[in-house]
Amino acid sequence: MATIAIIGAGIFVRTQYLPRLSEISDLFHLKAIWSRTQESARAAVEIADKNFSGVQCKWGDEGLDDIIRDSSITAVAVVLAGQNQVDISLKMLKAGKHVLQEKPAAASVKDLETALHNYKSISADAPRQVIWSVAENYRFEPALVECKKLVAEIGTMMSVQVIIEGSMNSSNPYFSSSWRRDFTGGFILDMGVHFIAGLRMVVGCEVVSVSAMTSHVDSSLPPPDNISSVFHLENGCSGVFVMVVSSRTPKILWRVVGMNGTLQIERGFQGQHGYLVSLYGVDGQSKSSFFPFSGVLKN
Repeated sequence: MATIAIIGAGIFVRTQYLPRLSEISDLFHLKAIWSRTQESARAAVEIADKNFSGVQCKWGDEGLDDIIRDSSITAVAVVLAGQNQVDISLKMLKAGKHVLQEKPAAASVKDLETALHNYKSISADAPRQVIWSVAENYRFEPALVECKKLVAEIGTMMSVQVIIEGSMNSSNPYFSSSWRRDFTGGFILDMGVHFIAGLRMVVGCEVVSVSAMTSHVDSSLPPPDNISSVFHLENGCSGVFVMVVSSRTPKILWRVVGMNGTLQIERGFQGQHGYLVSLYGVDGQSKSSFFPFSGVLKN
């Protein structure tokens, strides 16, 4: 059984990581939770103690060094402010630990390129392969995995639309998140990662080029809070990605139009926590299935 540690003790760790990890607690041993401050680390450990026994509280530089030096800890989840994650992840990788790192992968393209270069160097020198993975979950959702299979039924792709009308407002616990506000376009980056991951999963190929225009409309949010873009896929198809960070009419929609039909995925259909997948054929017939939001799966 693997032994892991969590690097970070913020809202996301307390409200998402610990509850979800408790559902698969038979697969690993949670040994420690680290934070910059003792108070934050202790608060997270108190929550963890409800489902895990003997979780150690670590904080500050000394606590981080303890985790780095602990050879029994083979993997860590890095769940920190976006600006601080990469340096910590690279330290853990250099110590021979696998890393599951929260999004974003880096603060900028330049930082990511540097980090990837360092990761390759670390991997080349490591006695065994160390894995660095970004914790993006949409690509594992059964609805989107199923759509990756269904997309073959619509034939050659002609157009792709990704329409996002978010609901980021003062009632959301992440609305006042400092790291998202300190990033230029932090909310678009943090939220948009999921929708692009869903796009890549459904179409089965990569985005090769993109052009976008942005605007700042909602003064309660940092700029920009709206983006309209055109992208080109490596399969030759083009599409649009439109995102509003805070809308009064929330909607999440992927739509792929092909020569033989159309595939559409709508999240949050009629207020349900999941995805409505609809396949429209050339004969005018359609079939729809609802997939609940999955979360953590053992497989």
